Amino acid sequence: MGRITEDLIRRNAEHNDCVIFSLEELSLHQQEIERLEHIDKWCRDLKILYLQNNLIGKIENVGKLKKLEYLNLALNNIEKIENLEGCEWLTKLDLTVNFIGELSSIKTLQHNIHLKELFLMGNPCADFDGYRQFVVATLEQLKWLDGKEIERSERIQALQNFPVIEQQIREQEKAYCLKRAKDKEEAQRNLQEEEEKEAKAGSYPGFEGRSPFSVESSCHVQAPEGQEGKCNQKKSKDSEDDLEFWNKPSLFTPESRLETLRHMEKQRKDQEKLSEKKKKVKPPRILITKDGKALNVNDPKIDFSLKDDEKRNQIILDLAVYRYLDTSLIDVDVQPTYVRVMVKGKPFQLVLPAEVKPDSSSASRSQTTGHLVICMPKTCSSHSHSCPRRWHQHILSCPSQRLEVIPDLPLAVTHPPGRRSNHRSATNIQI
Repeated sequence: MGRITEDLIRRNAEHNDCVIFSLEELSLHQQEIERLEHIDKWCRDLKILYLQNNLIGKIENVGKLKKLEYLNLALNNIEKIENLEGCEWLTKLDLTVNFIGELSSIKTLQHNIHLKELFLMGNPCADFDGYRQFVVATLEQLKWLDGKEIERSERIQALQNFPVIEQQIREQEKAYCLKRAKDKEEAQRNLQEEEEKEAKAGSYPGFEGRSPFSVESSCHVQAPEGQEGKCNQKKSKDSEDDLEFWNKPSLFTPESRLETLRHMEKQRKDQEKLSEKKKKVKPPRILITKDGKALNVNDPKIDFSLKDDEKRNQIILDLAVYRYLDTSLIDVDVQPTYVRVMVKGKPFQLVLPAEVKPDSSSASRSQTTGHLVICMPKTCSSHSHSCPRRWHQHILSCPSQRLEVIPDLPLAVTHPPGRRSNHRSATNIQI
């Protein structure tokens, strides 16, 4: 459940450069807040405060907000109007769709002499006979009630009938309080039953409340699919429980709102746990087999072309690297029989049709297209020959690009055991 913290207020004070002590307007709606706290200490200059659509059960800790003019507490769990006497400049109060059944508690608003607008629609007290007349007669400073203007004749009539209306309101309040007490007892009983059910289910981990010695559970243990069947059964049971929860009739009470929110929170946590279990660490990409054979890999999924330049006795790899990719994110490794390029940590590896000289190889990158061109001279002992049929199936031909070669461009080369070179073993290509 949400709480009012300094970090939460600062995140909602961007319009005031995240400074909270001088805030004049604050919006904390839909934060699942259950208790009003800290605001009267941290934000003394507030004039407008939005707290609608939370789970606040009591009006408290706002009495020191002397400058507060508008307070919105719609769609909460408030059952009584209280602790607003200190809000001297309160002009508008919105308590739409709460659980206020104690209508006589509006008498505490008589001290708020600047109060002009009040919203109580959607509360149990709004269904009382004589509700509007009682409010109009009790709060003589009001100009608007539930969005409807209070006329002078309406107030005169309400004041004339006030003694009778007040008696009716008290009787209806008493009946509502008795009904509310029963609802609380039922909600407490349901909560206790639910806790016992969960405790029973937790006593047999992995069996969802069934005895581990039952015939049904033993069948599942002996099943060939084992763990998979158990997982599917748990998902099915969770779906049934969820469907049962939403189809179960319930009263609209503060307790039912809390129960619904906790059910949704439990679902969210279960989903997060399930997602974490599904996230398996990917095994490292196999680039070289156990018998030392290099594999063709294209994890970055980029186009390339491989050309055998017989005139210069070299093999040219043109790799269509992303145009705006920073060169520091590219590593090139040339070996006698294959070439490997790491693009943002993803390997591109290609087996060469002939043996090449890693020390004499060079790499350059186009400043216009971003293409990476690797020139690999063939060894003297290697004979040029045509590429096998499988090369024509995998190699994607790319149109030749004019490259702007940077002089003295280093090539990252990793030399195999037994070969020595003055070059470093790994160097990033830089433009």
